[in-house]
Amino acid sequence: MSQPEFTGEAKVGKTGLRRICLIGLGWTCILLGVIGVVLPLLPTTPFLLVALWAFSHSSLRFHNWLYTHKYLGPMVQDWNKFHVIPKKAKILAVTMMSASLVLIAYKGVLPLWGLVLVGLSLSCVALFIIRCPSKRPQNINN
Repeated sequence: MSQPEFTGEAKVGKTGLRRICLIGLGWTCILLGVIGVVLPLLPTTPFLLVALWAFSHSSLRFHNWLYTHKYLGPMVQDWNKFHVIPKKAKILAVTMMSASLVLIAYKGVLPLWGLVLVGLSLSCVALFIIRCPSKRPQNINN
């Protein structure tokens, strides 16, 4: 079985405390991502993407491990190659953003102009999420 090809670039070069913090962030995000596989309200892929980024700046070994992992790797690879966001994740993300906006409006914690800014920001993010494909292209084997 051939290894997936990484199209990005790992920029490992950090040393000392910064490297340790990035590795710690990476493993924390992997833990949260794995918990997100089981818990429906916790997203998995964004945490794995942050972990991949952190490892790309701190540890080539951990970066390659995550990217080629049997279970976690395909999620990261699908985003990296095709910008795929699964339909279930799209629905959950847009629903949670909408619920957050309604809660903010209901609680009245922001002035009207702040509520409008938050609404516009969430709308832009929702539009981006919705426009991303939900599945890999059919003619691609990898």
